[in-house]
Amino acid sequence: MARSMKLFFIRHGETVDNVAQLYAGSRDSALTNHGYQQATRLGRHFKALGLKFTHLFSSHLQRAVKTAGLIRDAQLPSKHEVKAAQDVLEVVQLRVLMEQDFGDLEGKKWSDMQADLRTKPGFVAVETKEAMGLRADVFLDDHLLPLLNVMGNEPGHAVAIVSHGIFLSTLWKRLLRRLPSRSIYLAPDFRSAARPSLEHLGGWSNTGYLELLITRQDVAPSLTSKSNASWSHELKPNKIIGIVGVPQEAVQEATDGVPTTHDWTTTILTINGKDHLKGLKRTGGGVGSSRHDASQKGIESFFKRRKID
Repeated sequence: MARSMKLFFIRHGETVDNVAQLYAGSRDSALTNHGYQQATRLGRHFKALGLKFTHLFSSHLQRAVKTAGLIRDAQLPSKHEVKAAQDVLEVVQLRVLMEQDFGDLEGKKWSDMQADLRTKPGFVAVETKEAMGLRADVFLDDHLLPLLNVMGNEPGHAVAIVSHGIFLSTLWKRLLRRLPSRSIYLAPDFRSAARPSLEHLGGWSNTGYLELLITRQDVAPSLTSKSNASWSHELKPNKIIGIVGVPQEAVQEATDGVPTTHDWTTTILTINGKDHLKGLKRTGGGVGSSRHDASQKGIESFFKRRKID
């Protein structure tokens, strides 16, 4: 059985619909040039940290697929490295990881009044939270949770899930249902008391990520004597954070027969990680906000070629 799993919930890079402030759930919005740079930086960031992903899942929508692809590209060996072909990571695209479907609101402005549209005959409603929850359960049951049980004595997995802001929040909440009571830790770096609840850790920025470490209870991270404190009482400045109880309502939501991670503990290491975006500036003149075109060479590569010529 696997001893540990590093798990990353990652939002895709910026899209043209993000910039235009349009509803885009099932709508297949493309990355902007800035979004492409965000994802490129994220891949390099993970590479610099020495992360070697064993599994890479993404939504089937291009903004997630391309973000995942850039993470994968950064994992590829350089010309100076030797790596077996079978070790090359592939991106597993899954429809269940897509964003909330906004129905007839797709492509509409966030700020537009939608009351008239909603009353029109044949109006297609927004996908419900319950429907998204069922999709999240399918992913957990069919793809993620089995990974905790398939390895022998290997060190563990490093799993990246590239999806969308609203759905990632749903996926996190559904994962909470599978975790044992009082089995969640917060890393010592967290010093703020601003987070209202375990279910609501905050939003995901473009290419922002939630980083989790899931381990067997017999090798759980060692904490201070404060480790029995609750989420609400232990989130104080300059104190180590200990065990966090899974909210009772989340436990009660779990139905009989739902697979859970009884022997595992979870440590929250990073919330909305954005270190890779430090110093990144949007290209001016509207270029940064334009749709990324893979067929166009970047200005940097153009000048490099001119120097060689």
